[in-house]
Amino acid sequence: MADKGARRMDNEAVQYIRHHPKFLELERKRSRFAWTLSALILAIYFGFILLVGFAPGVLGQPLSPGSATTVGMPIGVGVILAAILLTGAYVWRANGEFDRLTREVLESDR
Repeated sequence: MADKGARRMDNEAVQYIRHHPKFLELERKRSRFAWTLSALILAIYFGFILLVGFAPGVLGQPLSPGSATTVGMPIGVGVILAAILLTGAYVWRANGEFDRLTREVLESDR
């Protein structure tokens, strides 16, 4: 019997949180930001792969005359750094704005 009551309380709490204006704001902002970052990194990755597939000569050119390092190396490193930076941007915003909104939902009175 106690389990049913606890589940009912949990369900009420879940429904309260799901309809809370701050939670809806958090969900909307987090989703939009995540999709934006996902689209950005996909564009970067696919751009690099398309460059490899359709213009391999561009990536194979040396950075300077006689150099063993090609243009493709810094571009490849740039792709990796872009992924790290975009992940960092998400973590920074999640630890700031998203955590603040979560606290506001949890600390609000019913």
